[in-house]
Amino acid sequence: MSEARTLSLAEIAARLGGEVVGNGQTQIARVASLAGADAQSITFLANPKYRAQLAGTRAGAVILAPAARAATALPRIVAAHPYAYFARVSALLNPPRPEPVGRHASASIDASAEVDRSASIGPHVSIAAGVRIGAHTIIGAGCHIGAESVIGAHSRLYSNVVVYERCRIGMRAIIHAGAVIGADGFGFAHEADAGGGAWLKVPQVGGVVIGDDVEIGANTTIDRGAIEDTVIGDGVKLDNQIQVGHNVQIGAHTAVAACVGIAGSARIGRHCQIGGAAGILGHLEICDGVTISPFSLVTKSIHKPGVYTGIMPLAEHRNWLTRAAHLNRLDELAQRLADLEKQSKR
Repeated sequence: MSEARTLSLAEIAARLGGEVVGNGQTQIARVASLAGADAQSITFLANPKYRAQLAGTRAGAVILAPAARAATALPRIVAAHPYAYFARVSALLNPPRPEPVGRHASASIDASAEVDRSASIGPHVSIAAGVRIGAHTIIGAGCHIGAESVIGAHSRLYSNVVVYERCRIGMRAIIHAGAVIGADGFGFAHEADAGGGAWLKVPQVGGVVIGDDVEIGANTTIDRGAIEDTVIGDGVKLDNQIQVGHNVQIGAHTAVAACVGIAGSARIGRHCQIGGAAGILGHLEICDGVTISPFSLVTKSIHKPGVYTGIMPLAEHRNWLTRAAHLNRLDELAQRLADLEKQSKR
């Protein structure tokens, strides 16, 4: 990040909207939490349970929802979604560090690649034949872009990102260090025989298509399709260390937390939220507007929006085994209960 800038509340509201209440000339240099703020900080209150911290904050200004506009005498900006507004203020005060336009001398760029003159190509970057890089895109040190891949304008790839051949990445993408886009999916055919047989690799001839405004975390991997493309919709946010299998489709504006595993050919709808370390089996569908709790295992399709949880609570091992044994008997016990109800009605 570049050095933070200082703006008045009035200047912030003029750029981002919202209503200023109190001294609009209050100078803001940084964002902070309620507990960690000082006189040049702006903070926010989005959850009423933190109202006690609001009373003791030393912030210069606060972002509040309309219902809480009278909760403090501090200078404030009233906005419908305080946390989202806070995110925009943080981006305004902390613009990205500019990178030098042009190609580093150590970069290797095929003569047939089309790299916009406004792009920044860092040290030891490798760009293969037929690649297209859009305007103002930044390719960090050590990245490799495979043949015939496309990266849209105003995107940023941090160091050591690998994009395999024939992948398409939209505009304003942010891809963090170590991510791998377009590696082969885990596709093998078992040639079984009496001796156990061998695994035959199924060529992965699809690609990866990533929409606009997508962010992909560090060391996340998105496999290319076996036949058709793996597709990541507009505005999707993927955390670190996520595995996305071949032919997966993730709908627009879905957010997936760290360490989630999504098996091949799963289809996830729009505006979903997938909690950390959840597992999603292959060839199932999750409709729009579904939230999956952390560590849940999704074993069947979900056709109704809502919050779904599948977690067995931690317990001392012996007690956990007993509970698991009881769960295994649920079908038997349910049948016995149904039989007893039938007998009682005779």
